[in-house]
Amino acid sequence: MTSSLPPPVVVTSPPQLAALVEALSDQPAIAVDTESNSLYAYQERVCLIQFSIPGADYVMDPLAGLDLSPLAPIFTDPGVQKVFHAAEYDVMCLKRDFGFRFANLFDTMWAARILGWPHVGLGDVLKETFGVRTNKRYQRYNWGKRPLEPEALAYACLDTHYLLPLRHLQADALMQKGRWEEAREIFDQVATSEPVSHAFDPESFRRVKGVRDLTGHEQAVLRELYVWRDREARRHGRPPFKVLNDRVLVALAQTRPRTPKELADVPGLKPYHVRRYGERILRALGRGVRARPPEPPPPPRRHSEAEVARFQALRAWRKQVAAERGVDVDVIVSNTVLWALAEQNPRTIGDLTRFEGLGPWKRRTHGKAILKILDVGH
Repeated sequence: MTSSLPPPVVVTSPPQLAALVEALSDQPAIAVDTESNSLYAYQERVCLIQFSIPGADYVMDPLAGLDLSPLAPIFTDPGVQKVFHAAEYDVMCLKRDFGFRFANLFDTMWAARILGWPHVGLGDVLKETFGVRTNKRYQRYNWGKRPLEPEALAYACLDTHYLLPLRHLQADALMQKGRWEEAREIFDQVATSEPVSHAFDPESFRRVKGVRDLTGHEQAVLRELYVWRDREARRHGRPPFKVLNDRVLVALAQTRPRTPKELADVPGLKPYHVRRYGERILRALGRGVRARPPEPPPPPRRHSEAEVARFQALRAWRKQVAAERGVDVDVIVSNTVLWALAEQNPRTIGDLTRFEGLGPWKRRTHGKAILKILDVGH
């Protein structure tokens, strides 16, 4: 059954925020989550921050004009554990929007992965561990709109309400299996996650699915359409895909209509698109037709045969270790780290300290095996 929780404390005023900070500061562990509006805004922002402590759930409204700096000391306090599920995205968003930094994180998704749980999504974990079902209706909810529906607030609370008892179960299991230090190392790495720049790059038109099937002249048209769409999305404060999706941009680049009538025949282009954007689309198409084909990007670096052989040997070792533990292979070591090892070919345990993602526990546990595999190719 869907969980029925008491209504949360909604924090929208300075006195309520002060009371929240006081309540959180007294706790050894607090559960945290965020909700953003990436599906509804050109530049996403954090629209809710949820907190749970024993006996109380809080939903704080960052759109209420509050100064959130009083929360900063809690996030950096090593004496207060911050419990997230899939923390990386939340950490990056909170750093980007508010400049928060983090110490002493616990990530229940990563804990589930380290423990080899078959399902690690929060909905599955809540169902399997506590018999709680979440309402999928709110997975694509517009958290930027106000007022929020009571049912939406209840859904948001579910994301944190059970995290503290879940953390307790997982921490015990990690201790019993001798995985606590491994988990702590990953949690600390997640805490260092930095926001990704969302500055618009016209050359990112090359990421559009189907671009490689276009001729050079069609790519020039697609690039102009891509630039126009971003400008339109920014002007209206909407995500670019809600102006026109990538599939329609590719169809426009291939057919290159010249009149409103021809525009109306483009697959996927709706009548309201033609009414709202028709003239601007035609102008962008005209610019693209007159533009020179874009220069092809530089080819990616080719790995040598020796590097590929080292990577394959490391990957085979990782697969075996993961199978013995019953976890996904990237819990052992990520592909990024494997390629870096294959390329740089370290020779000593000391050399392994250069590799981000190979912390002290991983070096101590897997370092000798990694070096032995690399040494075979010498």
